[in-house]
Amino acid sequence: MAQSCRVRSLAVKKDETGGRGMAEYRIDDLARAAGTTVRNIRAYQDRGLLPPPQLKGRVGIYDDSHLARLRLIGQLLKRGYTFAVIKDLVGAWETGKDVSEVLGLEKVLTDPWSDEIPGTASVEELVATFGAGLAEDEVARMLDRTVALGLIEPEGDHYRVPSPRLLHVGAELVAAGIPLDAVLDIAEQIRADCEVIAGRFVNLVHEHVFQRLETDIPPSGEDIGEIAAVVRRMRPLVRMVVDPFIARAMETRVQAALGAQLETIRDHLARERA
Repeated sequence: MAQSCRVRSLAVKKDETGGRGMAEYRIDDLARAAGTTVRNIRAYQDRGLLPPPQLKGRVGIYDDSHLARLRLIGQLLKRGYTFAVIKDLVGAWETGKDVSEVLGLEKVLTDPWSDEIPGTASVEELVATFGAGLAEDEVARMLDRTVALGLIEPEGDHYRVPSPRLLHVGAELVAAGIPLDAVLDIAEQIRADCEVIAGRFVNLVHEHVFQRLETDIPPSGEDIGEIAAVVRRMRPLVRMVVDPFIARAMETRVQAALGAQLETIRDHLARERA
């Protein structure tokens, strides 16, 4: 708390009328306010992503425009943009170009593909559901493996659950008597299978749509809007394709795998009746 108050007090500057004016930051205060490091700030300046500070004597003074730029850079980096692309976007803003189409495509590409609301779970709840009877070291190993699979994420004194549905499926399988290790094994395999399916869809669209962005001629706003529309249409189409294929495959596999067992049960019942 003391540190945040210090940043706030250094960041506020009053104008000549006594009102609040443009905030001022030294580089270390700017780094704290933006949630980054002094080293990153200097690296962004060297790459031309961040304007240099105003010099007052030998001290560089930054303002709110630098803070806003740093926050934007951080968001774009988290979404996978390269420094070169960020520099182009920043340059477009600085020259007054309309980049709303680019940002619209960026939103389509980074929006979640599921409307599922994440949940939370305590360690005690996870152990009660999945680790009853396990030794302490086994519980720790299972938690680490579940985190590695992305099924849960550490968050303070509890875990964030990105997909409660997946966790519910796992709980049902464990309750049916399937060992937790086997459930995690199949989760890892299915995740890999889904990555292959997603890759095939993305490659299809990339080959026939996204390559328009890779020509020497810059794409127009209309081109970018069309690509964004294709990505939007992909969302329901992926599920519409996967659901019937997996349903048919399950029908075939279940009949093939359990057919012999059903015949054995039928023969056993027939003998009992006889």
